[in-house]
Amino acid sequence: MTTKQRKTSVRATAELKQDRAVRTRAQTLHVAAQLFAQQGFRATSMQHIADRLGMTKGAVYFHFPTKETLAVAIVEEHYGRWPKVVKEVQAEGLSPMESAEEILNRAAVAFRDDPVMQAGARLQLERPHIDAELPTPYVDWTQLLQSLLVTAKYSGELREGVDPEAAARTLVSSFFGVQHISDVLSHRKDIAERWEETRKLLFYSLRA
Repeated sequence: MTTKQRKTSVRATAELKQDRAVRTRAQTLHVAAQLFAQQGFRATSMQHIADRLGMTKGAVYFHFPTKETLAVAIVEEHYGRWPKVVKEVQAEGLSPMESAEEILNRAAVAFRDDPVMQAGARLQLERPHIDAELPTPYVDWTQLLQSLLVTAKYSGELREGVDPEAAARTLVSSFFGVQHISDVLSHRKDIAERWEETRKLLFYSLRA
Protein backbone atom coordinates (compact mmCIF):
# COMPACT_ATOMS: atom_id res chain seq x y z
CA MET A 1 0.00 0.00 0.00
CA THR A 2 1.36 3.38 -0.99
CA THR A 3 1.57 6.38 1.36
CA LYS A 4 -1.33 8.02 -0.48
CA GLN A 5 -3.46 4.89 -0.14
CA ARG A 6 -2.68 4.65 3.58
CA LYS A 7 -3.71 8.29 4.11
CA THR A 8 -6.94 7.69 2.18
CA SER A 9 -7.65 4.59 4.26
CA VAL A 10 -7.00 6.41 7.54
CA ARG A 11 -9.25 9.30 6.46
CA ALA A 12 -12.05 6.91 5.47
CA THR A 13 -11.80 5.10 8.79
CA ALA A 14 -11.93 8.39 10.71
CA GLU A 15 -14.99 9.51 8.74
CA LEU A 16 -16.71 6.18 9.40
CA LYS A 17 -16.06 6.52 13.14
CA GLN A 18 -17.33 10.10 13.10
CA ASP A 19 -20.52 9.08 11.28
CA ARG A 20 -21.08 6.28 13.79
CA ALA A 21 -20.55 8.69 16.69
CA VAL A 22 -23.09 11.13 15.22
CA ARG A 23 -25.67 8.35 14.79
CA THR A 24 -25.05 7.04 18.30
CA ARG A 25 -25.45 10.50 19.80
CA ALA A 26 -28.71 11.04 17.93
CA GLN A 27 -30.00 7.64 19.02
CA THR A 28 -29.06 8.36 22.64
CA LEU A 29 -30.88 11.70 22.46
CA HIS A 30 -34.00 10.05 21.05
CA VAL A 31 -34.10 7.24 23.62
CA ALA A 32 -33.43 9.62 26.51
CA ALA A 33 -36.25 11.83 25.23
CA GLN A 34 -38.63 8.87 25.28
CA LEU A 35 -37.71 8.06 28.88
CA PHE A 36 -37.78 11.65 30.10
CA ALA A 37 -41.20 12.12 28.47
CA GLN A 38 -42.56 8.94 30.06
CA GLN A 39 -40.90 9.02 33.50
CA GLY A 40 -39.55 12.51 34.06
CA PHE A 41 -36.04 13.69 34.79
CA ARG A 42 -35.66 12.48 38.37
CA ALA A 43 -37.04 8.99 37.73
CA THR A 44 -34.74 8.40 34.74
CA SER A 45 -31.11 7.42 35.30
CA MET A 46 -28.23 7.19 32.87
CA GLN A 47 -28.32 3.43 33.51
CA HIS A 48 -31.96 3.31 32.36
CA ILE A 49 -30.95 5.08 29.16
CA ALA A 50 -27.99 2.75 28.59
CA ASP A 51 -30.17 -0.31 29.18
CA ARG A 52 -32.80 0.89 26.69
CA LEU A 53 -30.05 1.52 24.14
CA GLY A 54 -28.31 -1.80 24.79
CA MET A 55 -25.09 0.08 25.52
CA THR A 56 -22.80 0.46 28.49
CA LYS A 57 -23.31 3.46 30.75
CA GLY A 58 -19.78 4.56 29.86
CA ALA A 59 -20.78 4.77 26.19
CA VAL A 60 -23.64 7.09 27.11
CA TYR A 61 -21.32 9.24 29.25
CA PHE A 62 -18.95 9.52 26.29
CA HIS A 63 -21.56 11.58 24.44
CA PHE A 64 -23.23 13.23 27.46
CA PRO A 65 -21.06 13.56 30.58
CA THR A 66 -24.03 14.20 32.89
CA LYS A 67 -27.78 13.66 32.90
CA GLU A 68 -28.17 17.44 33.07
CA THR A 69 -26.12 17.82 29.88
CA LEU A 70 -28.46 15.37 28.19
CA ALA A 71 -31.54 17.24 29.41
CA VAL A 72 -30.18 20.54 28.08
CA ALA A 73 -29.39 18.92 24.70
CA ILE A 74 -32.95 17.60 24.43
CA VAL A 75 -34.51 20.97 25.25
CA GLU A 76 -32.20 22.69 22.75
CA GLU A 77 -33.18 20.13 20.11
CA HIS A 78 -36.83 20.74 21.02
CA TYR A 79 -36.46 24.44 20.17
CA GLY A 80 -34.04 23.87 17.32
CA ARG A 81 -36.65 22.09 15.22
CA TRP A 82 -38.93 25.09 14.81
CA PRO A 83 -36.95 27.32 12.42
CA LYS A 84 -37.21 24.56 9.80
CA VAL A 85 -40.97 24.30 10.32
CA VAL A 86 -41.36 28.07 10.04
CA LYS A 87 -39.40 28.09 6.77
CA GLU A 88 -41.56 25.26 5.39
CA VAL A 89 -44.75 27.14 6.23
CA GLN A 90 -43.40 30.40 4.78
CA ALA A 91 -42.50 28.58 1.56
CA GLU A 92 -46.16 27.66 1.08
CA GLY A 93 -47.06 31.26 0.36
CA LEU A 94 -49.61 31.59 3.16
CA SER A 95 -50.69 34.95 4.52
CA PRO A 96 -49.27 36.06 7.90
CA MET A 97 -52.45 35.07 9.76
CA GLU A 98 -52.63 31.73 7.95
CA SER A 99 -48.96 31.13 8.70
CA ALA A 100 -49.47 31.69 12.42
CA GLU A 101 -52.38 29.28 12.39
CA GLU A 102 -50.52 26.61 10.41
CA ILE A 103 -47.39 26.78 12.58
CA LEU A 104 -49.50 26.14 15.67
CA ASN A 105 -51.37 23.33 13.91
CA ARG A 106 -48.06 21.62 13.13
CA ALA A 107 -46.89 22.20 16.68
CA ALA A 108 -49.93 20.32 17.99
CA VAL A 109 -49.12 17.33 15.79
CA ALA A 110 -45.46 17.45 16.81
CA PHE A 111 -46.34 17.43 20.52
CA ARG A 112 -48.58 14.43 19.88
CA ASP A 113 -46.07 12.38 17.87
CA ASP A 114 -42.50 13.48 18.65
CA PRO A 115 -40.78 12.27 21.86
CA VAL A 116 -38.28 15.13 21.70
CA MET A 117 -41.11 17.67 21.76
CA GLN A 118 -42.81 15.82 24.61
CA ALA A 119 -39.59 15.50 26.61
CA GLY A 120 -38.69 19.15 26.06
CA ALA A 121 -42.04 20.24 27.45
CA ARG A 122 -41.78 17.98 30.49
CA LEU A 123 -38.20 18.98 31.22
CA GLN A 124 -39.19 22.64 31.18
CA LEU A 125 -41.85 21.90 33.80
CA GLU A 126 -39.26 20.06 35.88
CA ARG A 127 -36.59 22.77 35.54
CA PRO A 128 -36.48 23.42 39.34
CA HIS A 129 -35.13 19.87 39.72
CA ILE A 130 -32.52 20.14 36.95
CA ASP A 131 -29.19 21.62 37.98
CA ALA A 132 -28.57 23.29 34.63
CA GLU A 133 -29.73 26.39 32.79
CA LEU A 134 -32.42 25.54 30.26
CA PRO A 135 -33.54 27.88 27.46
CA THR A 136 -36.31 30.24 28.60
CA PRO A 137 -39.66 28.84 27.43
CA TYR A 138 -42.42 30.65 25.51
CA VAL A 139 -40.46 33.80 24.67
CA ASP A 140 -39.45 32.76 21.14
CA TRP A 141 -42.98 31.54 20.41
CA THR A 142 -44.45 34.85 21.53
CA GLN A 143 -41.98 36.86 19.45
CA LEU A 144 -42.60 34.74 16.35
CA LEU A 145 -46.38 35.05 16.58
CA GLN A 146 -46.20 38.76 17.40
CA SER A 147 -44.10 39.35 14.27
CA LEU A 148 -46.65 37.51 12.12
CA LEU A 149 -49.55 39.37 13.69
CA VAL A 150 -47.89 42.76 13.21
CA THR A 151 -47.55 41.92 9.51
CA ALA A 152 -51.16 40.71 9.49
CA LYS A 153 -52.23 44.04 10.95
CA TYR A 154 -50.59 46.02 8.14
CA SER A 155 -51.99 43.67 5.50
CA GLY A 156 -55.52 44.15 6.84
CA GLU A 157 -55.94 40.60 8.20
CA LEU A 158 -56.03 41.50 11.90
CA ARG A 159 -59.26 42.75 13.41
CA GLU A 160 -59.21 46.48 14.11
CA GLY A 161 -58.27 47.31 17.69
CA VAL A 162 -56.44 44.04 18.36
CA ASP A 163 -52.96 44.52 19.84
CA PRO A 164 -50.53 42.08 18.14
CA GLU A 165 -48.38 41.71 21.26
CA ALA A 166 -51.35 40.90 23.50
CA ALA A 167 -52.78 38.57 20.87
CA ALA A 168 -49.47 36.71 20.59
CA ARG A 169 -49.31 36.22 24.36
CA THR A 170 -52.90 34.95 24.33
CA LEU A 171 -52.17 32.47 21.53
CA VAL A 172 -49.09 31.12 23.32
CA SER A 173 -50.91 30.85 26.65
CA SER A 174 -53.87 29.11 25.02
CA PHE A 175 -51.79 26.70 22.94
CA PHE A 176 -49.55 25.59 25.78
CA GLY A 177 -52.52 25.37 28.12
CA VAL A 178 -54.19 23.01 25.66
CA GLN A 179 -50.93 21.10 25.31
CA HIS A 180 -50.56 20.65 29.07
CA ILE A 181 -54.18 19.68 29.72
CA SER A 182 -54.13 17.20 26.83
CA ASP A 183 -50.96 15.68 28.26
CA VAL A 184 -52.47 15.30 31.73
CA LEU A 185 -55.82 13.91 30.59
CA SER A 186 -54.97 11.84 27.50
CA HIS A 187 -51.17 11.75 27.07
CA ARG A 188 -51.71 14.18 24.16
CA LYS A 189 -53.74 11.70 22.11
CA ASP A 190 -56.42 14.35 21.60
CA ILE A 191 -54.22 17.44 21.37
CA ALA A 192 -54.94 18.07 17.68
CA GLU A 193 -58.68 17.95 18.28
CA ARG A 194 -58.57 20.09 21.43
CA TRP A 195 -56.34 22.62 19.70
CA GLU A 196 -58.70 22.77 16.71
CA GLU A 197 -61.56 23.74 19.06
CA THR A 198 -59.47 26.46 20.68
CA ARG A 199 -57.93 27.65 17.43
CA LYS A 200 -61.31 28.23 15.76
CA LEU A 201 -62.45 30.47 18.59
CA LEU A 202 -59.20 32.40 18.85
CA PHE A 203 -58.62 33.06 15.17
CA TYR A 204 -62.29 33.94 14.66
CA SER A 205 -61.81 36.72 17.20
CA LEU A 206 -58.52 37.86 15.65
CA ARG A 207 -59.46 37.98 11.96
CA ALA A 208 -60.70 41.18 10.38
